[in-house]
Amino acid sequence: MTFHEKISEDLKKAMKSRDKIRLETLRTIRAGLLEKEVEKRPTGGMKSEDEVAVLIAASKKRKEAIEIYRQNNRPELADQEEKELAIIQEYLPQQASEEELTAFIKKTIQEVGAVSAKEFGKVMPLVMKEFKGRADGKLIQEIVKNNLIQ
Repeated sequence: MTFHEKISEDLKKAMKSRDKIRLETLRTIRAGLLEKEVEKRPTGGMKSEDEVAVLIAASKKRKEAIEIYRQNNRPELADQEEKELAIIQEYLPQQASEEELTAFIKKTIQEVGAVSAKEFGKVMPLVMKEFKGRADGKLIQEIVKNNLIQ
């Protein structure tokens, strides 16, 4: 079963169970996938990385919305976004732990020979390539900065 088929199947289940939040979230994901598919059509079609990119973008939007709603004292809207984020995360690859990230970043810093914050640009692309879709970019950035400044 392809990813697109899985989303469609889960969408049907959400309709039958009348799970409004899951239904709307899955519709949003499906719409994002269709947009990406149209965008990628001239270049040979969708790849699994493209599917993950759609999910990452949706996840990022939800995280930003949660933060904004919390700042503006709108907990009911933040809770809604958190529920949607949880549904999106079910479809994302298993997320890397902070310990796993830290260990890989330290190893990469040693391999590259980076010693100062000026060499952030050497380390960051290597780490992002390894953990694409499996870790939040902000968290990776924070860990790299902390390990380079020390």
